[in-house]
Amino acid sequence: MATTHPPVGTPTSARTSPSTRTVITALIGGTLLLKAGGFCWDFLGYYISDGAGHGTTAAGAGLTLFGIGWCVGQAFSGALTDRLGQRAALTLLMSISALACFALAFTSSLPALLAVSLFLGFTMEIQRPAVSATINDSITSEAGRTRAQGWVYWSMNVGIAVCGGLGGYLAHHHGYRMLFVANGVACIVFALIARRVLAPRPRAATRPTSLTYRQVLADPSLRWITVAAVGAMICAYGLVSVLPLVMTDDNLPPTSYGTAMISNTVAVLILSPPLMRALVGRNEEMRYPLAPILAVGSLILGAGMAFAALQHTTLGYSIAAVLIVPGEICYSVAIGAYVSKAAPPGATGRYQAVLSAAAAAASLPPLGIALALNLGGRPLVAAILALSALTAAAACRPLARALRTPATNPSAGPLHDKEQV
Repeated sequence: MATTHPPVGTPTSARTSPSTRTVITALIGGTLLLKAGGFCWDFLGYYISDGAGHGTTAAGAGLTLFGIGWCVGQAFSGALTDRLGQRAALTLLMSISALACFALAFTSSLPALLAVSLFLGFTMEIQRPAVSATINDSITSEAGRTRAQGWVYWSMNVGIAVCGGLGGYLAHHHGYRMLFVANGVACIVFALIARRVLAPRPRAATRPTSLTYRQVLADPSLRWITVAAVGAMICAYGLVSVLPLVMTDDNLPPTSYGTAMISNTVAVLILSPPLMRALVGRNEEMRYPLAPILAVGSLILGAGMAFAALQHTTLGYSIAAVLIVPGEICYSVAIGAYVSKAAPPGATGRYQAVLSAAAAAASLPPLGIALALNLGGRPLVAAILALSALTAAAACRPLARALRTPATNPSAGPLHDKEQV
């Protein structure tokens, strides 16, 4: 991982701060901890439908409200990161996230659960813009930033799978409340990590000017990759949204969901290192353009989740969870490459927030999936997932063209000089 020396104008106290490698490693480890302890986010649907006894349709409604809150939270966290800096933003946002987790631990009525679902969604992945901004500010080479972003996504994938596996067994034997309290504690620990390893925001004279969301969204490549990200992530987040719905429909216990997620974790651990080496060369250069990588990853995700929708056994769901892993890794590398290449100084938080909001938008379909499950059965659910993947792959063609074309914003001047990544 490439590092950089403190820039000119950095206060002397910042020179004694932890090294870049230490900071990035701490944030990747903190992300892994946060996702491995993310029981509120992973088990919200199961808790509403099974734990609180409100049924599948209510769970779909809760997850949809969760997605709405997620979209709003990403916009807020991206702007906050660019304005206040990474340390202040992460400390504040993780504290808010802990409050949401503790609220869920003591909620059981449906109206209260729906309100908490919205609040909880607001806190989902609000750390991502700050983590991405730290990576872009700290690492000099484009491939080094891409590799670091890829490892952040790897830690998220592993953490989510560990959370599903561990949480499934703990929920079966000890109930959900303990899991949700543990999630809140994990958020507090991550806030303390950020406070310890990150430097304060530079003085106004030494920091780049933040761009607005209107200026950022003038970038056509960002608009096209957002479309692709929504389609791909509808499939990727099927692990924590669609899978609980169809497994509940099969009357499978949380332990079966845990088994599928453990299978996903093992596959991520085995496949991530070789695939990362295949996509990001040792000479700090990307081996392939990002648009084809994203298209291939989207198609793999769609095929794997469509296969999952047609299963009825723990073994079948576990196989599906393994099949989507190469798609998850391709998606992670492509998005990391895009953020490291395209985001101009002072806008990394907003760029990452837009892409995270795309993932948030991908969490909105669970209510539709629940209705499709009731109206058209498994084949209709599989068709919806496959169509989402095809839409994502199709968006990669204009994305590739936009990446080859220099883009400017009439209000802010050139955003960046894009080349094929």
